[in-house]
Amino acid sequence: MMRRRIVRGALALLFAALGFVAWVYAASEAHLRSFGPPPAFAQPIPSDAAALARGDHLVRTRGCRGCHGDDLAGQLMWGRFAAVNLAEYARTETPATFEAALRHGIGRDGRALYAMPSYNFVRLRDADVADILAYLRSVPMVEKRLPRAALPWQVRLDMALGRDAAMPAYLDRVPALRRADDPDPRLARGEYIAMTTCNECHGFGLRADTPWEEDTAPDLVIIAVYDEAAFRRLMREGVALGERELELMSPVARGRFAWFTDQEVADVYAFLTDMSRRAAEAQ
Repeated sequence: MMRRRIVRGALALLFAALGFVAWVYAASEAHLRSFGPPPAFAQPIPSDAAALARGDHLVRTRGCRGCHGDDLAGQLMWGRFAAVNLAEYARTETPATFEAALRHGIGRDGRALYAMPSYNFVRLRDADVADILAYLRSVPMVEKRLPRAALPWQVRLDMALGRDAAMPAYLDRVPALRRADDPDPRLARGEYIAMTTCNECHGFGLRADTPWEEDTAPDLVIIAVYDEAAFRRLMREGVALGERELELMSPVARGRFAWFTDQEVADVYAFLTDMSRRAAEAQ
């Protein structure tokens, strides 16, 4: 009799555990499929040399190789997420599918993406998205065996319990571009660059304002303590004030921001110093 009770108890626990696992999977899948498709991307994809050069510049400065590898053929990130082969993806998927993943965090199967940092790209102009796609279609395609993409159990559990969300849930928190029609064209250009580059680490609105506090770099009003020469050195060489090497910024600057033109660096500096001044006046 006791043995039978133990067996029944064990079976009950097993079925409860299996039911919980099934619920977590179903709830997380429901979340991933809860985001509707974005408007179809209809921008023509160019093939001229100027567009390819612009696409190359955007891929270098916006950090595509940081996740997808120097050869853009994909790689495993943080031991958990597989960044796709971008050269292959650009060739095999439609422009609308590519744009949905880049700017809206929606994958080719219609499910939301978890780790794609679309908040960094949601404000990219249509023409720049088209140039990026044109460039990616032009680069040599390297075949690489990548692990099958799968969400870790903890991620699924957190999504099921409402403690985490897929990328599209955060995109409406990214501020719209406010300086696009500014009489000072440096501010318009600088805001566009900063809001499609710097907010990857410094927060949706560049003010250390993301839900991932442990991963967010400082509020960019800190630029107020830099003069333009010091800022240029930070962007070109990764050397901060006080001859400091910064754990994240220094290698990113040397690998990505060093490719910015002098005008782009000046524009970003103009915008960030103006943002810092406005923040100080608002206090």
